[in-house]
Amino acid sequence: MLSAESASVVRATLPAVTGALDEIASRFYATMFHDRPELLDGLFNRGNQASGAQRRALAGSIAAFAGALLDHPDTRPDALLERIAHKHVSVGITDDQYTIVHKYLFAAIADVLGDAVTAEVAAAWDEVYWLMAGALIAMEARLYHAAGLRPGQVWRRWTVVERRTETADVVSFVIRPSDGRPAPRARAGQYVSVRVLMPDGVRQLRQYSLSAEPGGELRRITVKRVAGPDGEVSNLLFGDVCRGDELTLSTPSGDIVLDDAEDRAPVVLVSAGIGCTPLTGMLSHLAALGSTRRVLVLHADRSPAEHALRAETRELVERLPDARAVFWYERPGPEEPEAREGLMDLSGLELPDGASVFMCGSLPFMRGVRTRLLAAGVPARRIRYEVFGPDLWLADAADPAQPRV
Repeated sequence: MLSAESASVVRATLPAVTGALDEIASRFYATMFHDRPELLDGLFNRGNQASGAQRRALAGSIAAFAGALLDHPDTRPDALLERIAHKHVSVGITDDQYTIVHKYLFAAIADVLGDAVTAEVAAAWDEVYWLMAGALIAMEARLYHAAGLRPGQVWRRWTVVERRTETADVVSFVIRPSDGRPAPRARAGQYVSVRVLMPDGVRQLRQYSLSAEPGGELRRITVKRVAGPDGEVSNLLFGDVCRGDELTLSTPSGDIVLDDAEDRAPVVLVSAGIGCTPLTGMLSHLAALGSTRRVLVLHADRSPAEHALRAETRELVERLPDARAVFWYERPGPEEPEAREGLMDLSGLELPDGASVFMCGSLPFMRGVRTRLLAAGVPARRIRYEVFGPDLWLADAADPAQPRV
């Protein structure tokens, strides 16, 4: 992996580089978008830019990768890289864009760190960058090939055949390919990028999980209206898109999937808020298969009225021969008389032995649940998670020695 000479330099300079990464990333994006404004049109989400989420994600992923190379020199952090590769494919990243990023990133490093960036330091960090980029390029090439797509050619038009109100702030769209060709293969738990034209003429995109059984010719995404810059795409979808409209979607991506070929281990689906969407897709897939696996669904929300896909979840659980759902609400209501009050609390809850656990929700929620699952004896390797937004590295930061949170 990393050469001995570069490893020594990276180890010595990692604290200084890590401490400056936020400023480096800020300088990098500002300069790159000044010179290449077209990258903000349909590739980078400007809501994530405004909130700083994309800047933190870039800085964190580089620091996490460098740290992993030093701590585990014989093992490449493929779990982190696979997440990033899937995200890149979902927005159509191509290998030539790594050269663009390299140019502006290393110019930003030199600007911020100044004379500290000697030729030796620059060469060591250049090696880190191209090790990471090379691994991602190879992974992304395999994903494009598996999907039968040319690199970057991920976009396709879909027609909305149904718009369904789920809660006051959540709506689902059932869609089919507009060109009449078969829908691309998708796996339960995956997501798609949705690219829309904003009123100012700039295309923006956002990822949404497939929230129903991914087989057949129809797909479904479920969208929550979100306040602030992060909600730019969601608010447009929620407010403007109706039956008969067309949407531009990417090929399905995501490595947190329910594996049909897996052993018949029990399944535990843990979610909070709109994090229920990929797990509802998994539950729907299990029901479509007529699965006899033991299934435990755990969900926390503010109230039954704000719990998207609540009734559908109950119906799917009833269709499975060995499934059970437990809900927690901060404000319980008569719709769910057996629900528990407050935040999710696993104490006293019997977890199936040997279960595969899938989680989706905010990072604090998932870290808290993971801690309790580990305390209950669930091995870390059997706990997998999906993260909304660009901070794919953050969940792994909770325990970098583990391949997945």
